[in-house]
Amino acid sequence: MVSRVFETLGAYFCVSSGGGHREESEMVKFLKPNKAVVVLNGRFAGRKAVIVRQFDDGTRDRPYGHCLVAGIAKYPKKVIRKDSAKKTAKKSRVKAFIKLVNYNHIMPTRYTLDVDLKDVVTVDALQSRDKKVTACKETKARLEERFKTGKNRWFFSKLRF
Repeated sequence: MVSRVFETLGAYFCVSSGGGHREESEMVKFLKPNKAVVVLNGRFAGRKAVIVRQFDDGTRDRPYGHCLVAGIAKYPKKVIRKDSAKKTAKKSRVKAFIKLVNYNHIMPTRYTLDVDLKDVVTVDALQSRDKKVTACKETKARLEERFKTGKNRWFFSKLRF
């Protein structure tokens, strides 16, 4: 009796409406590397970051969708013309962070950031303290270099909220 009901309902719901409808809808993956995101929860909430690597299906340790991000912990200050070279250099400093973040705790933006961090920021860089510190320093250097070229100005400005 139950199987007959499912057969009839299945036949009813499987009827195609025509009009370009795909029967097997697949989610579009838009959280890709180099996508700029805003971290929503935790210590770095409200900070901008860039996706380095994504884990859509999760891992054994984290069985949910998450990604490895590198972001700005401390934004550069506003530089004015009358500042000395020393003061300009000090104001142009960036402090970086590296973190594994759940997809629910990031907000993607329409921007991308073309900084090659894949070779520096890895999951095993997070395993020990000294590896993480060296990875953060290299990330900081690459982000500062990007800031000094004047590209991606939105990424290096503080999020006002």
